[in-house]
Amino acid sequence: MPKLDKIVETIPIGPLGIIALDSCKQLGEKVNDYLVYWRDLRESEHKGSLAFKGYQRDTYLINACCPRFGTGEAKGQIKETVRGYDLYLLVDVTNYSITYTVCGHQNHMSPDDHYQDLKRIIAAVGGKARRITVIMPYLYEGRQHRRNSRESLDCALALQELTHMGVESIITFDAHDPRVQNAIPLKSLESVQPTYQFIKAILKNVPDIKMDSDHMMVISPDEGGMSRAVYFANVLGLDMGMFYKRRDYTKIINGRNPIIAHEFLGPDIEGKDMLIVDDMISSGDSILDVAAELKRRKANRIFIACTFGLFTGGLSKFDEAFEQGIIYRLLTTNLVYQTPELLTKPYYINVDMSKYIALIIDTLNHDNSISSLLNPVERINNILEEYGQVKKK
Repeated sequence: MPKLDKIVETIPIGPLGIIALDSCKQLGEKVNDYLVYWRDLRESEHKGSLAFKGYQRDTYLINACCPRFGTGEAKGQIKETVRGYDLYLLVDVTNYSITYTVCGHQNHMSPDDHYQDLKRIIAAVGGKARRITVIMPYLYEGRQHRRNSRESLDCALALQELTHMGVESIITFDAHDPRVQNAIPLKSLESVQPTYQFIKAILKNVPDIKMDSDHMMVISPDEGGMSRAVYFANVLGLDMGMFYKRRDYTKIINGRNPIIAHEFLGPDIEGKDMLIVDDMISSGDSILDVAAELKRRKANRIFIACTFGLFTGGLSKFDEAFEQGIIYRLLTTNLVYQTPELLTKPYYINVDMSKYIALIIDTLNHDNSISSLLNPVERINNILEEYGQVKKK
């Protein structure tokens, strides 16, 4: 039961509805289970009023789908009323496990396909909902957030398109560059950090961890992730270091300038556990190079914590790094698709974000502030004290 029971004293903005697209079905079901459980337990003198009609239900999931024709064309369908609802749409644009048939050929869904399905569902709502909030953990085209020479600004275009379709706010996690919110200055874009969930998962799964400056350090694998690492280091009271990437700007390989070397900036790391934090693992080559460099400098155990585990190059290189003792534990969230193979790895720790998303939805449905959820310093201090890592001041 969350500590936010006081929100029940404010009137919901409308009946709660959750549309979890096929890409996010499993996460949506977990979020729904939390909401059903919490609202079933709550007691309030106001819950019998008309404003709270439909507050307690067996499910908040709305039946919706995007069937396809034989050509691959699709349409969005909502099979029950959403008039006056406060709708939350969940979509994972990186879920490549979903397939559809195009003229007899099987095609895996790309981020573009998922984004189009999201727009189809919004279009199917037809303006009948009271409010639409899109929860898109991995921000669509988030890495194409700025223009170099003659390039498209895909992320900014997508955000503007969604808000023009009637989306009131967009919630994402660990955006590659949160400044992309400048594309929609009159609408809300929240980039949520899973810092607390990562710390809790490490404390829960590694009993002998010592989160103090004598035994642990936070590492940023590149200059772009400095603010993330600084936040981790400050709330945990740890030192931090960073790598910067020397690139060969005379070549372009797979759309990027290849990395020549990773150069380290920071204090002595010998004998300390390392916590490498980043927003995503794509192929994994870069972050494993950083881990190998830390090991070469005589670091102790190496923990990798990344919000999105995409693993575009497979898991074999991580298996090899674990066997060689380069990495000790790997943490990613369930905000994006996880392969069954990944969940069985001995070095993998799954960071479940469903309860956090449910808290955000529950709070927003009552039109309350989520500031306390976005700033988890107090919860981090409490969990550190609970596991005997620090003494509460």
